[in-house]
Amino acid sequence: MSHHDSSRRAFLRRTGALSLMGAAAPWAASLATMAEAAAASSGNDGYKALVCVFLNGGNDHGNTVIPCDADGHQAYAAARQNLARTADELLNTKLTPRHVLPSGREVAFPPEWAPLKDLFEKRRLSMLLNIGPLLQPTTLADFRSNIQLPPQLFSHNDQQAVWQSYQPEGGTVGWGGRVGDLLMSSNSSGKAAFTCVNVAGNAVYLAGDTVVPYALAPDGPAPLLASRSTGLFGSSRASEVFQSLVTRQDHPVLLARTHANVMKRAMEGQKTLSEALLTAPSNLPSMFTTTVDGKPRRLAEQLLMVARTIAARQALGLKRQVFFVSLGGFDLHDRLMLDHPRLMDQVAQALASFDTAMHSLGVDRQVTTFTASDFGRTLTSNGDGSDHGWGGHHLVMGGAVTGGHLHGTLPEPGLGANDQVGQGRLLPSLSVDQLAAELGRWMGVSSTNLELVAPRYKRFGASELGGLFAAGT
Repeated sequence: MSHHDSSRRAFLRRTGALSLMGAAAPWAASLATMAEAAAASSGNDGYKALVCVFLNGGNDHGNTVIPCDADGHQAYAAARQNLARTADELLNTKLTPRHVLPSGREVAFPPEWAPLKDLFEKRRLSMLLNIGPLLQPTTLADFRSNIQLPPQLFSHNDQQAVWQSYQPEGGTVGWGGRVGDLLMSSNSSGKAAFTCVNVAGNAVYLAGDTVVPYALAPDGPAPLLASRSTGLFGSSRASEVFQSLVTRQDHPVLLARTHANVMKRAMEGQKTLSEALLTAPSNLPSMFTTTVDGKPRRLAEQLLMVARTIAARQALGLKRQVFFVSLGGFDLHDRLMLDHPRLMDQVAQALASFDTAMHSLGVDRQVTTFTASDFGRTLTSNGDGSDHGWGGHHLVMGGAVTGGHLHGTLPEPGLGANDQVGQGRLLPSLSVDQLAAELGRWMGVSSTNLELVAPRYKRFGASELGGLFAAGT
């Protein structure tokens, strides 16, 4: 099938979903029945949400979880050269995991992650060590023998898509969207549009076979019509005529009728969400630092909107939601030592604020947040930065998380180990499928449907992430 045909089918599928969502079409009713059965297996009687924080550009894993024991730091510094954080910088962010590390090993967060170190010690955050896309368990020998690998390794656009959808650039359905497909029937009739909410722009992660991501700006839903008080061109009558034209249901052209359905739903959604957001506590913005020295902090702005939307969940009649936010700037081939600490500070401050907000709303055990990125980077320096890699380190945060753990295999601190494929690029020891399976299971996806969310998770045997969440959550 050509890329054109694939894109055309995706378009027709999604526009059809938009026009039929909420209708009593037999196929939609069947999907709802399947989804409710999946949700029922988890005792789905309360709200749950996933929040994906995507770090665009490829986060530098070498300065995210850092060796701080004497021997480990020495090997790390020799490999990183001018990119190494000093031992003195790491004194206050050394981690105390709940399990024993390999003999003599100690690790720390970068100093900018002090707020997240606090959450780690409070057992509200765990780390996923060396996670990335895999098709099956893969050793260095496998890699060298030309075993089948994820497509287009080291390519930004492709690896962003592979992380989010298991497909290279051009993929049309993401695993967050699959979760939404299976669980959106838990939400009130007519409110399924808010099952998957994207506050960062376009991303395949939230696209489903049926569910359509709702695009939301950090400052709220964009008005599609002038307010009644001002009207279009100063005329309320003009607004009424415009609305009638763009939502006309009897147009003779199918594409025009489909567009009218999309516009009608968008206008109704904008009105519904705008009114619901008024129910959010007025003190939420005070928990986030959205500007520093007059410059916006985009991740904090996005997570504030996620918090406001979660606060409006009861007004919207929602039980299950999946969110996507992102922060760019991580493709640091140069200026790494200047820009990476600044970015890590933004991530830490925004996530710590979000955790505070979830506590304030009383849903801290019902919301799980995780980070993802294109790939990790090289441990070696290119002179002023690091280059594209494969595996990386990521976090999972929330009250339901059994925090204080370093899940997966701790990489060797220097160069030339069997968990590297050259220049300190990590060969993943945890797969994205394993993470997707555990997050899907926690959200309420039944074991019979889990392969729809994580197609290859069974290839990895007993999951190393089986203890990611506390029992009963």
